[in-house]
Amino acid sequence: MRVLIIEDDPVIAANLYDFLEGKGHGVDAAADGVTGLHLAVTGNFDAIVLDLGLPGMDGMALCRKLRGEANNDTPVLMLTARDTLEDKLEGFAHGADDFLVKPFALKEVEARLAALHKRRAGRVTSRTLTSGEISLDPRTLLIRFRGKEVRLPPKCIRLLETLMTEPRRVFSRKELETSVWGEEQGTSDTLRSHMHVLRRELIQAGGYDPVENVHGLGYRLVPRDAN
Repeated sequence: MRVLIIEDDPVIAANLYDFLEGKGHGVDAAADGVTGLHLAVTGNFDAIVLDLGLPGMDGMALCRKLRGEANNDTPVLMLTARDTLEDKLEGFAHGADDFLVKPFALKEVEARLAALHKRRAGRVTSRTLTSGEISLDPRTLLIRFRGKEVRLPPKCIRLLETLMTEPRRVFSRKELETSVWGEEQGTSDTLRSHMHVLRRELIQAGGYDPVENVHGLGYRLVPRDAN
């Protein structure tokens, strides 16, 4: 993998750099948000390790610009000292793919980056999906709901894509988590936070929530036919 580390703490950055390079990965690094964004946009990286607190431009702003302005879908593993649901919701809304709370094990960083890269590389669907008033093009990641474009973090796109493969079918938590993250998650907070972001953005674009929570069973997409 080619990994970009955006971290202003020299000790943490050096440890990450040395460990990943020692494992055979190509590594580049930036110590501030502005430089990090420039490298992320101009470089061809497989994954990004992004610190939340950065000088010049914080991690949230960098991730938002990377997704919204640069239309860059490189997987982002965000490093943070905070582990609240609100922090994760904000990060996912700005485009983060995964979170790791400091302090962390270097082996876990590599494992999470490898999983993010593998899931991104494994995207093979090319057929545009349609369900009622929602359409999703897996090639361009363009989503439209009632004619309006919907911008979503990568994991939320994958979540919507899974639901759209079989509209009205109830997907269990395990099925959704395996489809999006490759394995069942240890807590339901991860799926719930992503589902919150997905439903919020769909409501904002289309005026109603097409995702139904089937209590005790899971979630399903309940599309309405276009007028």
